[in-house]
Amino acid sequence: MSAVEARPPFLPWNRPSIGPEEEQEVLDTLRSGWLTAGPKAARFEQAVRDDLGVEEAFAVSSCTAALHLALLAVGIGSGDEVITPSFTFCAAPNTVRQVGATPVFADIHPATLDLDPAKTAEAITGRTRAIMVMHYGGQPCDLAAFRKLADDHGLLLIEDAAHALYARRDGIRAGSVGDLAVFSFYANKVITTGEGGMLAGRGDLVQRARLLGRHGIDSSVWQRHGTRSTAAYEVTVPGLKYTMPDITASVGFRQWEKLPAFTEARARIAAVYDRELAGLPGLRLPVVEAGVEYGRFLYPVLVEPIGDRSRDSVAEEMREAHGIGTSVHFQPVHRLAAYRHLECHLPVTEHAAARQLSLPCYPAMTGDEVQRVIGALQAVWS
Repeated sequence: MSAVEARPPFLPWNRPSIGPEEEQEVLDTLRSGWLTAGPKAARFEQAVRDDLGVEEAFAVSSCTAALHLALLAVGIGSGDEVITPSFTFCAAPNTVRQVGATPVFADIHPATLDLDPAKTAEAITGRTRAIMVMHYGGQPCDLAAFRKLADDHGLLLIEDAAHALYARRDGIRAGSVGDLAVFSFYANKVITTGEGGMLAGRGDLVQRARLLGRHGIDSSVWQRHGTRSTAAYEVTVPGLKYTMPDITASVGFRQWEKLPAFTEARARIAAVYDRELAGLPGLRLPVVEAGVEYGRFLYPVLVEPIGDRSRDSVAEEMREAHGIGTSVHFQPVHRLAAYRHLECHLPVTEHAAARQLSLPCYPAMTGDEVQRVIGALQAVWS
């Protein structure tokens, strides 16, 4: 048998952890006869609301839906500006554009890769309505600084906490400081429902979003099922369909219960990486600031180009020679075709984006798989 044939199975960048608890909860939902948004979605919302200590939460079909509803609920539209990082997924600026507003990209902090408060302050104009921070990789940005900045300028603060479901800074939970916060439960996130998201924060804004997210109807179908005729409803505003069905919420509720354990498992893997990969020349490991409890969605390294070695060559060799998947988070949005017309000077963003590589770091990884990643990287550097 050749060396290629004897290679272990491909190790993906991410793999979800779904157990019998989720399976049983979904089966219970299927047998209940109620599949759309109902009691399971409400229970999931309550769990998130209670854990974050926020006024309200609304389970939705995706994090993108939560972002869109957040902007609609606060009335952002044509002529408005929203400051956001370019070093993020395109969903955030896409939703800004969809409501008719303009995304204004500010640069990131070179150590944390989070939005830089000082650069954000420089980007504020008379048209700025909101700051949309993003907790990169699971490391909360400077929550106190952004809250003060927003309050001083009369702006709304929206937290894109898709990476930071169980992260804290100075004891404060990510997703609990902004006027609104959004969370993602996409297939590769900290917890997953396959597709899904959550909007949390101020009660008045989340209730407005809830109305907009169920067609503008004044009551949910679950409420009408219980006490009213299903046809006894009023449409008070023209809305959209963004609710999370109970099948999805069944998985989400059980995954949310496992969030502390998942985070601890990722932290253990990261600690091994920190120890074993330190000292590889040109490989910058993640920086965790003082007072931060990292949510650990990503283990993001930066690969400095040295000789023939670059981020892309490392990713290719890991995949082709060692059968290990990696990922890139992210292409800077201002370099994508839909946004190239915007004038941006973001040197830190461009430096990081050309070097960033995400290593496998998820609860389902075994100790042998973690060592396999380490051995492969050491071989690439040898």
